Amino acid sequence: MRLLASPDMRLFSSFFILASASLCLFAQAVRKPVFVSPEQLPVASVLANPPNDAQTAAELAGLHEIEQTRTPAQIAHAKADDAEEDIFIFKNVMGDKFTAEALPLTALLSTHVHGDEGLIVNPAKKFFHRLRPYHFDSSLKPVCKTNPDSTDYGYPSGHSVTGYLEALVLTMMVPEKRDAILARADDYAHSRVVCGVHYPSDVVASKSVAYAMIGIIMNNPQFQKELESAKAEIHRALMTPRP
Repeated sequence: MRLLASPDMRLFSSFFILASASLCLFAQAVRKPVFVSPEQLPVASVLANPPNDAQTAAELAGLHEIEQTRTPAQIAHAKADDAEEDIFIFKNVMGDKFTAEALPLTALLSTHVHGDEGLIVNPAKKFFHRLRPYHFDSSLKPVCKTNPDSTDYGYPSGHSVTGYLEALVLTMMVPEKRDAILARADDYAHSRVVCGVHYPSDVVASKSVAYAMIGIIMNNPQFQKELESAKAEIHRALMTPRP
């Protein structure tokens, strides 16, 4: 016997459908480029093809060596970096006051930069189709989050692009800390190798992508406006003289 839906159930179903549609539209709106679009930066114009089989074999040997020698402290550091993808990975350079709660305008700028990273990097991953090392060599034992889907490609590294992008943005606001910021960006990118989820060449490629992106981003009027607001906020909150 077929049960007829009650008016309340039909109303709930309609509400659920509308809510789901709204969420989909919201998600699409969130993914809209803010400072740079894929059309402005075709990945093939920035990156060479991933390394050949011989180079990949050498990189795999290096990953196995790292796996055998990484310390508990290095693993903990890599896991912490895996869990955070924003400008506040530079807290160790900027100090304890450098937090999203204390710096909402800086956090907003960081969110926009990170969002654009995904729009550029994800098509690149699909274009190059480079398997992550643990999908290529099942004997590897990653210590950070992994994806069982073998189509979760790894070239270039999204985390690393974000790290370098956020670093370049931060150096525009606090140029006196440039060397320490860029060193931390290298350290953050290396965490992806320590994690066992990327080849070193994935990280190198990411740096090229980030520098290409920032060349476009820095000329965007909205970026310039948000950068100036975040810069004023940082110097006001951290009580450092503006350059």
